[in-house]
Amino acid sequence: MLRLKSLFVLLILSLNLYSLEVIITNSKINYKELIDLTKLSSSTVLSVKKFCIPIQISDLKNKKYIAKRYLKKGSVICKKDIKEYSKKSVLFNFGTIEIEKQGKIIFENNKYIKIKKIDGKVEKIYKDGRLQ
Repeated sequence: MLRLKSLFVLLILSLNLYSLEVIITNSKINYKELIDLTKLSSSTVLSVKKFCIPIQISDLKNKKYIAKRYLKKGSVICKKDIKEYSKKSVLFNFGTIEIEKQGKIIFENNKYIKIKKIDGKVEKIYKDGRLQ
């Protein structure tokens, strides 16, 4: 009987040896949202999904990342769920006024410029400064 109890205690203590240190979300993270360390926490789990390679907290401290998909609260963050953030912006120079917009140029002619924003919307900006 004593042998069975000691085997049971040894089994329970060895469960933590096979656990993985992962990063989970404390709140939802939207698509293409900048990942903030305040929305994340560290946790240990026994297993992760088959194709999930968990990220480390040191990776998030060194570089900025954005979400490649919607991440719900409590989900494990894998390397395939995030990508490195690179700032893309367009600078307009209207003489004395300079305007910087986030996004990239998709079309330009002598009258206006079309910009695709980070959220996917297209904005048209006229070169003479008018709105429409």
